[in-house]
Amino acid sequence: MQPYIQFLMLFGMAVIAGTTMIVISHFLGPRRPTEVKERPYESGMPPLGSAHERFSVKFYLVAVLFILFDIETVFLIPWATIFLGSGGLGSVSTGFLLVEMLVFLLILSVGYIYVWKRGAFQWD
Repeated sequence: MQPYIQFLMLFGMAVIAGTTMIVISHFLGPRRPTEVKERPYESGMPPLGSAHERFSVKFYLVAVLFILFDIETVFLIPWATIFLGSGGLGSVSTGFLLVEMLVFLLILSVGYIYVWKRGAFQWD
């Protein structure tokens, strides 16, 4: 338990600080509700239609694809730092890193081609 004490203390302080700020702002914040303030806000224009309309599945597919390729970039940056910082193919571990990242990129390219063939990148 000893190695986790500092983390638990930091986590506890973050929870306490966040909770305290929310509670204090709830009790001390200004409250002057009006009809205009209670209305939904959509870019300064009056809302058109219901707020509970159904979205196309394509919208969610594009969102998931964005997250997927964003995560790919997040994984590529540390890999490039380690691989290029160690001088390339100088040792066995960096050779393993290269093969590992090539397999990762191959899997992502297969997914990219699959989604491309399904027409997820075409806007109608």
